Amino acid sequence: MSSYVGVLVSDPWLQSQFTQVELRTLKSKFISIRTQSGHVTIGDLPPAFAKLKAFNGTFEEEEIKTVLGETYKDSEEEIEFETFLRAFLSVQARGIEKSGGSKHSSSFLKTSTTTVRHAINESEKASYVAHINSYLAEDPFLKNFLPIDPTTNALFDLATDGVLLCKLINVAVPGTIDERAINTKKDLNLWERNENHTLGLNSAKAIGCTVVNIGTQDMVEGRPHLVLGLISQIIKIQLLADLNLRKTPQLVELIDDSEDVEELMGLGPEKVLLKWMNFHLKKVGYEKQVTNFSSDLKDGEAYAHLLNALAPEHSTLSTLETKDPTERAKMVLEQAEKLDCKRYISPKDIVEGSTNLNIAFVAQIFQHRNGLTVDIQKMSFAEMMTDDAQTSREERCFRLWINSLGIATYVNNVFEDVRNGWVLLEVLDKVSPGSVNWKLANKPPIKMPFKKVENCNQVIQVGKDLSFSLVNVAGNDFVQGNKKLILAFLWQLMRFTMLQLLKNLRSCSQHKEITDADILNWANGKVKKAGRSSQMESFKDKNLSSGIFFLDLLSAVEPRVVNWSIVTSGESDDDKRLNANYIISVARKLGCSIFLLPEDIFEVNQKMMLILTASIMYWSLQQQGEDGESTASEAGAEVADGAEVSDSAVDSAAPSEMGSPIAGAEGEK
Repeated sequence: MSSYVGVLVSDPWLQSQFTQVELRTLKSKFISIRTQSGHVTIGDLPPAFAKLKAFNGTFEEEEIKTVLGETYKDSEEEIEFETFLRAFLSVQARGIEKSGGSKHSSSFLKTSTTTVRHAINESEKASYVAHINSYLAEDPFLKNFLPIDPTTNALFDLATDGVLLCKLINVAVPGTIDERAINTKKDLNLWERNENHTLGLNSAKAIGCTVVNIGTQDMVEGRPHLVLGLISQIIKIQLLADLNLRKTPQLVELIDDSEDVEELMGLGPEKVLLKWMNFHLKKVGYEKQVTNFSSDLKDGEAYAHLLNALAPEHSTLSTLETKDPTERAKMVLEQAEKLDCKRYISPKDIVEGSTNLNIAFVAQIFQHRNGLTVDIQKMSFAEMMTDDAQTSREERCFRLWINSLGIATYVNNVFEDVRNGWVLLEVLDKVSPGSVNWKLANKPPIKMPFKKVENCNQVIQVGKDLSFSLVNVAGNDFVQGNKKLILAFLWQLMRFTMLQLLKNLRSCSQHKEITDADILNWANGKVKKAGRSSQMESFKDKNLSSGIFFLDLLSAVEPRVVNWSIVTSGESDDDKRLNANYIISVARKLGCSIFLLPEDIFEVNQKMMLILTASIMYWSLQQQGEDGESTASEAGAEVADGAEVSDSAVDSAAPSEMGSPIAGAEGEK
């Protein structure tokens, strides 16, 4: 495995303004321009910058030319990469002025990574440090480094080896990472640190974090704004984990008789938290509606009424009678402390309207006392709405995959959020650029049902253009929320994306389509070449449940990554589960972006077996390309080395079969 070296520039300040992902993107653009003409001038920049996503919709080419002309008078001046970066920052700074705001804030909410301003909110840092000190105090490895002093940079120093990130993810969503895969020796080399951060970043994506534009090198360097932003997302996921009907069925009490329970299921956790808060405020006669976690909470009145409603035994009239907001905030926190709810916020944070810390504080109150009663009739209805385990796992997988793509819309519930067609159009345009006719698309909010149908009809048409199996499927099926058809479409979309990635790696000398048989042959050939005896008959081979084949495959592509001393025989159910957990963490540790669960391996979910194998294949071929080998010819040779596979061996992964809910729907119509 080749060691990763980031893009470096001589000026430390300039280096600090970019993430490694951004530097690699801009370096690629710079080299592309230089390759075409032999050099790069200021005059080359306006058309190049105008095509960058960072300036899309902000500047036209002529505007960029004007901005650059203010600093660089000679358009024919030949420039190097560092000047190219400074020019980029100049245009970006003007873009922020033009939009009237800052591009960056460290936030619980979904944000893109920025390059211009990286201010650290010290209150947020102190709150997250308190969270870490509390939840990881007894961790066998980290207890030697805790408690962290929030007044220093100890948090960012500790984060550089990647262990903290992995451990925090397991606190937020227990069992996400098999801790046997974390490198925890005292002195880690660069390769081992990169492994930990790769494992952490891929696992963060797998629990719902947005990690677009964050690379392992950024985390190894301990960049404060990126570390803090990622930690805030992980803590948010932990604190808001119970704000759904599956975890807290009592939330159905928030629904009026006139409302549909599906509406609640489609809300994001922050909106559910707001709905819960307003539900209790209305019960105690508070007339204002809380619409955000910032300005609406600054005076502390909503907090005072909420705590009086939830904990009347600790209530006092003096909290409401106090006129000074800061004094009222202090009294609110004194009352909350009696419920053990004070860790995340200070009076100053309330008065200043800190969105992130207010979310954390309200979520903490919900965790300790949600004040909801059990309504048997409504509870039964809520339980009827829950899906079977297989459907739930697939919904989770596709939701996390969609959110990892970096599209503008964040998906909270696949079955609800895709019904207007917009999200699916965004995903299609992402994985197959130019396939969507945006002039015919209707942007949310969409009130007229036929507009949703129009969007979904275009989704179906694009799917057919991409050769998806969509016989007798109409846009209205998606608008109506047909779960089988939605899952089948998303499966074909994920499979198409994976096959396209593989095809692109081999396109330099081979133009044929990648098939499921190619993937199967490649995996078997790789394992055989490594001297291992296990083989995969098909993606539904029940022997895969032991996990041994995938461990053999992972070891074949990178011998150092599997610790065979902790691998079980895979004979008992418990041993199979242990191996499945380890496989997922090892794959992510290598660099595979996967969203399956151990149950998918243990139960041999044929769809996920294909995606797991393809992901390992993609990573392996990428490494060959980076090492300067001929990816296409090498891959072709490896496939040829594998046993010849009949069509029947992979029929489980063919579009018509893997999209079986669609095929089944034909008979139902």
